[in-house]
Amino acid sequence: MKLTCVLLEIAEGVATVTLNRPDKLNAITRKMLIEATEAIEAAEKDKKVGVIVLTGAGRAFSAGVDLTELGGKLLEKGGVGDYLDEPARELIRVIQTVSKPVIARINGHCFTGALELALACDLVVCAEDAKLGDTHTKWGLRPSWGMSARLSDAVGRRRARELSFTARTFTGAEAAAWGLANRAVPAAELDVVLRELTGAMLQNSRDAIAAYKALYNKGARRDEKKAIEFEEETQFDIKDTNERLAQFKK
Repeated sequence: MKLTCVLLEIAEGVATVTLNRPDKLNAITRKMLIEATEAIEAAEKDKKVGVIVLTGAGRAFSAGVDLTELGGKLLEKGGVGDYLDEPARELIRVIQTVSKPVIARINGHCFTGALELALACDLVVCAEDAKLGDTHTKWGLRPSWGMSARLSDAVGRRRARELSFTARTFTGAEAAAWGLANRAVPAAELDVVLRELTGAMLQNSRDAIAAYKALYNKGARRDEKKAIEFEEETQFDIKDTNERLAQFKK
């Protein structure tokens, strides 16, 4: 697998997928979306990997879609079109269906399409001074990668509407206070917190975590009754239960 605008590094059970166009603030291109999908799929297949981190090189997570990628064509009905929609939706599908937790590490700017990618991840960790925002309305665009559902789920309907209607920038600290991010810390401490989170996850059953991820991502889309039914009825192949409980057996 040859990657040109994404980096894949694996160390100590963690695969780090880095959007790597720092001179363009990691602005999203079709090629970047496809490569990020390939990198996450490779991490899923690697048995050494237990957690995947998605981040950006330099001072940004990603400034959002690189509009020059559209080649100056006129956009119809406020959408960026299948050229970007299809690979973006596929990347989000892969983020949500791989068995391993995917953590968005937001180290800096994270706008619009990039925020949609981060919202698809299982956890979000932000630098306190990171700048985030949904700027679709600023540019006369409509969301097409899940923003209207996932932002509302993260921060509540009324706050989501405010953020989308005003297109205002907010900080990583605000994102954590609202529930969009799990943690917001000084930028210098971002990797320390990540090591704590990934280290805790790597000590636990990968099979059980995979089961939980499926329950959260599939069950959460249903009403409470159906979500509970899904939890009760779905079987998972968790191989290490007895080994982990052996200390309690006589």
